[in-house]
Amino acid sequence: MSAAQVWSVDPRTGKRREQVAVEATAGDVDRVVRAAHSARGALADRAVRAAFLRTAAGLLDEAKDRLVAVADAETALGPARLTGELARTCYQLRAFAGIVDEGAFLDVIIDHPDDTATPPVPDLRRYKVPLGVVAVYAASNFPFAFSVPGGDTASALAAGCPVVVKAHPDHPATSELVAAVLGQAAAQHDIPQAVVGLVHGFDAGVALVKHPLVAAAGFTGSVRGGRALFDAAAARPVPIPFHGELGSLNPVVVTEAAAAERAERIGTGLAGSMTLGTGQFCVKPGLVLAPAGADGDALVGSLAGAVKDAGEGVLLDHRMRDNFVAGVAERAALPDVDAPVTPGAGGEHTVSPGFLTVPAARLAGEGAHDLLLEECFGPVTVVARYESADEVTAVLSRLPGNLTATVHLSTEEAAGKGRGAGILAELTALAGRVLVNGWPTGVAVAPAQHHGGPYPATTSTSTSVGGTAVERWLRPVTYQSTPEALLPPELRDDNPLGLPRRVDGRPEHPSGS
Repeated sequence: MSAAQVWSVDPRTGKRREQVAVEATAGDVDRVVRAAHSARGALADRAVRAAFLRTAAGLLDEAKDRLVAVADAETALGPARLTGELARTCYQLRAFAGIVDEGAFLDVIIDHPDDTATPPVPDLRRYKVPLGVVAVYAASNFPFAFSVPGGDTASALAAGCPVVVKAHPDHPATSELVAAVLGQAAAQHDIPQAVVGLVHGFDAGVALVKHPLVAAAGFTGSVRGGRALFDAAAARPVPIPFHGELGSLNPVVVTEAAAAERAERIGTGLAGSMTLGTGQFCVKPGLVLAPAGADGDALVGSLAGAVKDAGEGVLLDHRMRDNFVAGVAERAALPDVDAPVTPGAGGEHTVSPGFLTVPAARLAGEGAHDLLLEECFGPVTVVARYESADEVTAVLSRLPGNLTATVHLSTEEAAGKGRGAGILAELTALAGRVLVNGWPTGVAVAPAQHHGGPYPATTSTSTSVGGTAVERWLRPVTYQSTPEALLPPELRDDNPLGLPRRVDGRPEHPSGS
């Protein structure tokens, strides 16, 4: 039987654009993984792989017009959004090149012998080494930044790990084009193109996580799909780390004082955040706790006006559109749920943004609307109107882990008066990134960034954005009482590679300071 064809589809029309590839068989996956495993030595030199990452960024930038056009045809995300996303992706590659150059991610620690300690300390030298081949599962909603050239790939390559990417079916042509660009970048540095492999197909994704030469995996997608792969990774004869981003409601709390101070501005800001990218951001605010009463009414009115002005949009594929339409209809039918602006189907291929309101009491206690506490992918949010601080706490106590949690405070509350600190503490228990007086959409690529959170937001405590994302693909090794001549260069006393490190409990920098 012939392999299934992989087609590029236009979500604006639902029509096929072109056949891009065929789905990989188990044998295909085996060949791609083995080729990547064989190529891992080519990434051993830090200077070479830093140069490779910079070249990849440069070539992607040079090809941006073609890449953006194809990505827009496959995702309907629009040239402006995609141009910005590609620029972010190129910046991320360059940022990881800088991290590779600096070398602090190797976490070099040297303890010289100390016979006076209790017990005595032998000569110990610790650093981190790459795990091996990393499986990367591309995301539907970010064809660049969380797909073939995205953060998982960039951080894994920075760590010295080859990658095999399972392409997302919503943008297979974009995936093929980007993989080809990364292959060109590798070739310019005499690195085998196999350091970035690409496979298509659901079965290929399952085979990939089970392959014995795959040492770790990174995933961005649904709870259902991510959990299945997470379980498969854990069930292997040799389990592997699985760093999955699975889903998030991203709660927002608006205090009574904040609503009294700036209800209209909060409402319009919320509308912009929840409809950004047609609501297809993993950090979209999906639940907002707003006060009952006149100030809360003003916030809801402002939100309604701004959402009505947002207009219809196209989701990434028609399956997602169908799930969105069905999901909001099911939620809207629940008792005591209203729809000031009704979300749902727009035209034949579009959806209309909207939001639902519900008394906060309906989200806690007997007869709670649990469905409203689950993520609904698309341009919709739920505004829960609370009567007291106790109701806010009751709702927050029922939420699972999230990528983000936000609180809007008044000027006085932000200055430390009132219950701002208490709310912040409640939100810190729920999420990996906590925001004050902002909106969670937009994840800056920066050293202090954390894009993760308690399950089901992610399956680990690591981040998939920011410099520390590289740590996911490394493991520590300590050498004890090892002769200098046999030590890796990173661990020798003379520090021939000029690495920042910690020696006998004191930080030591290449300058000797």
